[in-house]
Amino acid sequence: MSNIKLNPIFKTVCIASDHAGYYLKEDIKNHLIDKNISVFDIGPYNDQSVDYPDYAKKLGNRIKHKKSDVGILVCGSGTGMAISANKIKTIRAAVCYNLKSTRLSRQHNNANIITLGSRFTKKKLSFKLVEIFLTTKFEGGRHLRRVKKI
Repeated sequence: MSNIKLNPIFKTVCIASDHAGYYLKEDIKNHLIDKNISVFDIGPYNDQSVDYPDYAKKLGNRIKHKKSDVGILVCGSGTGMAISANKIKTIRAAVCYNLKSTRLSRQHNNANIITLGSRFTKKKLSFKLVEIFLTTKFEGGRHLRRVKKI
């Protein structure tokens, strides 16, 4: 992977998972740290069973209260985390599964959380998706009008 530079609007990145996503979360966190990106890990800190809505809520609230700019959530499919996080006002969590879905989640939807499925997304692809998410700018324009309606 090439070295990435975060878009200046993304100074703070937080990450969380459930037990199914724990190992991929750790891999992503270490990958970002290796690239000199500061990551705030809100847990869990082992692979013991936990409830994903609790971690989605913690991370979503950090973004809502501007303690972090963007977030990364990992569970088995990515879907449970996205559903849970999207219950929080101002959160736009997107399940990303390929390069195009990830790029469009930022360009058109101004997603502020990427959710990944550890059971469906290999580690190397996950790294690439996170890099795309963190470096792709929101296009605004007609998309801003639509995002405001959410």
